[in-house]
Amino acid sequence: MGRPEGTDTTGQAAPLAVADSAVLLFDEGGTVVGRPHAAERLLGHPGAELRGRHVDSLLAPGEAARLPAIAESSARDGGWSGVLLARHRDGGSVPVDVTVVPLPGEAGPARWLAMAVRAERTRRPDMEPALFERMLRQSPVGMALVDTELRCVWSNTALELFGGGRFEERRGRRLAEIQPGLDADLLEAKMRQVLETGEPVMGYEHVGRTRADPDRDHAHAMSFIRLDDDNGRALGVCYSVVDITDRYRARLRLALMARASECIGRSLDVMATAQDLADVAVPGLADFVAVDLLDSVLRGAEPPTGPTAGATAVRLVRAGGQTVRARAAEQVVEPGEPAAYRPASPQIGCLAHGRPWRAARLDAAARESALPTPETADTGETPGPRTTTAAGAATPAEPVAHTAIVVPILARGVTLGVTTFFRARRDEAFDEDDLRLAEELVARAAVCLDNARRYARERAAALVLQRSLLPHGVPAQEAVDAASFYRPADELSGLGGDWFDVIPLSGARVALVVGEVLGHGIEAAATMGQLRTAVRTLADLDLSPEELLAHLDDLVVQVTREGREADIVGAATPGAVGASCLYAVYDPVSLRCDLASAGHLAPAVLAPDGTVGFPELPEGPALGIGGLPFESVELPLEEGSVLAFYTDGLIAAPGAGKDGLRRVLESRDLPLDQLCRSVVDELAPSRPYTDDAALLLVRTRSLAAGQVAVWDLPADPAVVARARVMAARQLAAWGLEELAFTTELVVSELVTNAIRHASGPIRLRLILERTLICEVFDASSTSPHLRHARTTDEGGRGLFLISQFTRRWGTRYTAEGKVIWAEQPLDRDETALDGTSGTAL
Repeated sequence: MGRPEGTDTTGQAAPLAVADSAVLLFDEGGTVVGRPHAAERLLGHPGAELRGRHVDSLLAPGEAARLPAIAESSARDGGWSGVLLARHRDGGSVPVDVTVVPLPGEAGPARWLAMAVRAERTRRPDMEPALFERMLRQSPVGMALVDTELRCVWSNTALELFGGGRFEERRGRRLAEIQPGLDADLLEAKMRQVLETGEPVMGYEHVGRTRADPDRDHAHAMSFIRLDDDNGRALGVCYSVVDITDRYRARLRLALMARASECIGRSLDVMATAQDLADVAVPGLADFVAVDLLDSVLRGAEPPTGPTAGATAVRLVRAGGQTVRARAAEQVVEPGEPAAYRPASPQIGCLAHGRPWRAARLDAAARESALPTPETADTGETPGPRTTTAAGAATPAEPVAHTAIVVPILARGVTLGVTTFFRARRDEAFDEDDLRLAEELVARAAVCLDNARRYARERAAALVLQRSLLPHGVPAQEAVDAASFYRPADELSGLGGDWFDVIPLSGARVALVVGEVLGHGIEAAATMGQLRTAVRTLADLDLSPEELLAHLDDLVVQVTREGREADIVGAATPGAVGASCLYAVYDPVSLRCDLASAGHLAPAVLAPDGTVGFPELPEGPALGIGGLPFESVELPLEEGSVLAFYTDGLIAAPGAGKDGLRRVLESRDLPLDQLCRSVVDELAPSRPYTDDAALLLVRTRSLAAGQVAVWDLPADPAVVARARVMAARQLAAWGLEELAFTTELVVSELVTNAIRHASGPIRLRLILERTLICEVFDASSTSPHLRHARTTDEGGRGLFLISQFTRRWGTRYTAEGKVIWAEQPLDRDETALDGTSGTAL
């Protein structure tokens, strides 16, 4: 059920408001003149019908007898207020609150102004005059009448609360004389607009300073209504004023918090988030804001829990700042620079006890204490007195900070830093409401800063992991030129499960690897690291591609089985099942490449003539599936061919595919590293993309005929001496006479072992690459073992001597038998650094 019109929710009469009033003008005889305003809503009579009617006809029977007393009281006291029973058009009676004001003689035929609003029906009319008069005296709603020259002709007592004096002091004066702190030109422009158009202006909000409180801005809601005579001639303007400062300030606080919600924390960058806090608070709350964070927060380290113990020793860094002035005296530290405060400063105090600090008025000493001092970070000297540079010095014409708030930045129980708010241009001191608003802003920013800090720490750890797992450049070798590029789908963390590798092998060969683990993020990166380590370990055994993938698959199956059993007690199941891997071995001597795939795509081959093809490669099962063998193929290559090893994320985008890769490779005549980046940018641009994209490009090289020497030897012990002589001659041709002694020893021991323990033809090969490689081929599949012979033994020292005089040695198996090889560095200094101690690989 609705409340009666004209009453508030407590049942008491609402304050008289011009916007809700029926405004009537009467001449000296009591006849309605002018154009009644809002009378139809109150009495049911259109304004045109009321014009010319006597006041008696508008009142209920018996009420007309009160008119002489009302007129006498109005003339004597400057007005009368009370409740009368008015006659409604439908014949009923309507209780109305009435205010009667006598008008000056220059107002024309109009002598009386009456404003009426509907009163509560349960009131007793005989009690209304005193109550209504007291209401007008105590009401916060101020009302006044001005003539066409905008001079005050009447005002109520409530208007005195805004300053400017009593009505007797206001009479005949304009608003600029009554309230010089307000924007009188703007308000008078509104009055003139109402005078010219006749359209009322309701609820206009204005902010300014009144004589009642000249040190603080106040907000007012004002309404303006034009008063007309019977001929439609404007007599003046009636306006009302309500102080809505508290509501206005609350709305500003809500707007500032809404802006903070929108602007603070848009990124996971600590410095950017701190700057967002400063930008939001200026100028809505302060003229200058500084956000200082602990240097441990910016470094990604864990900050202290709770208030900072021993806060005088903490190191702060300016992370964000904003000012309304281009040359603020408070802006002595730029973002990124250390911000050192005196031990007795409010900033250090807030860090120590974890509570905010507010100073309504700052004297010179307090202002100096709240500002940072220059810091000598390298020498550790104690900061001295602050010296303001010319660029930041406060000139006499510039105001200085006169009020301040310092709020510690606390989030999830840890201390991140401190925020300082100053006012200089605005002469209002910070009050408790401002302190609460500052705390709310800092609390909101603190959570975002802590999120950014945690993200920075975790991302740094993840990137360290990723960098440790992926190759650090291309190792030194002569088989291929290589370039690579990796673009993870998780752009924020930079983590993914794709990997590639270039692994030098024996005999100047090189292993080329590309693989992919399902999923993204740190789990996929960790699994990728395990697989990459396993591949490198197996590669050192000189296994063929299909054998290596078989061993890798067995490893994944075993680890997966163990993980599933351990999952009963809460361990995580390994994520390597379903991973793919392509393993290739390129030999620069034979210009052949052996490849095998475990669920991975075949590489693209860019021939020297510019054509691109995709070789037929049996695609074995993904790792961890088990049950199916892996097959390898031998691919002959021309020198200068480019092999493109990639993951499916590179060709997964719409319009990419193998045809897109072919098109880009054929159309780009670029250096290898630029071609690699160009391909990835073309096929897998930065966002949006859903899968990691990795690309490894290798351009094949060949060893010149002069770098390889080969001899077929019979299985006769007498050939050992001839083998030593041929090796020494070849070293002389290469200019490596200083390696002759060691090489003759290696050749002698390897050929002797082949004759004694192997069968079939024997082949000796010397390869000059970055190292000197000596290889002996035989038809036996038995592997030699390093022995430590006793002093009484006549043999068993051959491989031991080889291990001491070469950098490394080992055995690899072929379809015809095996190869025993040994490498010597070409630089004797390198031999000394290696300690001349080889390791069987």
